[in-house]
Amino acid sequence: MEEELQQTRRRRRKRRPRIGRILFVIFLFLAVGIGIYTFTQYSSGYKLADTEQKEPMEFKGDQLKKGDRENILVLGVDSRGEDQARTDTMMIFSWDKENNDVKVISFMRDIYADIPKHESYKLNTAFYLGKVQLLKDTMQGMFDLPIHHYALIDFSSFESLVDIIAPDGVPVNVEKDMSEKIGVILTKGQQKLNGQELLGYARFRSDAEGDFGRVGRQQLVMEILKDELLSIENVPNLPKFIGATEGYIQTDYTRSDKTKRVLDAVVSGKLEMEKMTIPVEGTYSFKNYSHAGSVIVLDKEMNKTAITEFLEK
Repeated sequence: MEEELQQTRRRRRKRRPRIGRILFVIFLFLAVGIGIYTFTQYSSGYKLADTEQKEPMEFKGDQLKKGDRENILVLGVDSRGEDQARTDTMMIFSWDKENNDVKVISFMRDIYADIPKHESYKLNTAFYLGKVQLLKDTMQGMFDLPIHHYALIDFSSFESLVDIIAPDGVPVNVEKDMSEKIGVILTKGQQKLNGQELLGYARFRSDAEGDFGRVGRQQLVMEILKDELLSIENVPNLPKFIGATEGYIQTDYTRSDKTKRVLDAVVSGKLEMEKMTIPVEGTYSFKNYSHAGSVIVLDKEMNKTAITEFLEK
């Protein structure tokens, strides 16, 4: 009897290594499968985007010091295939990595700006005259705000990236019927918008709120897309999305830096986002100039102080 028990124990001891080997093989196949899927999807996104070499934009970013917020100038451009274009969207994404929060500052495109070595004009004209570097110099001269990096996306590329990260559409509560000058027809109510529709929603300004309403919608769209990017359901879409950014987003970030920023945001979990618009309420007036048309004249010092307080709180 005792001999039989000893034989049984020996058989059990022999089985354990087999189970361990089986589990190891399973995990190995899973790792290989995930690796193949990631590479395939990344390559698919990379090929989908326009990966032709583009002329590098002149940009001298400010040095990022340890512990400082990382400020990224994010621009949306409707180039329509032309070399020169004005920016329709101008935002600063200020990221505090330690506390994992992002503060977004939107700048109205009709702000009357002192453009270095040019006549004063609307802020978005600085990009038309001298691309990213001149726009950076203009914004720094007005608001004394360090800018470390930039990211530029054309509207058609924006549509494609939205469709990649959220192929079933992005949930948006459309607050009113919208159609004028946006290329799509949107009806009031909860909708799932594709890339083209979401862009139209963000660009709509044919109401009493005008550009201020449009900037508010742009900020809302950024927050919605942030949530989509960080959602568990969309993790399988990330490799293709990251691959597509290679051709769809023009930036001074290296390929590895872009991937790291996306992965850092995903791994960190919930990313808090606060928003403000420049000019702030009560610090501006509207004026007309023969050379520039209708512009927003703002109190620079009051807005500079508002930005500093917003980033430091």
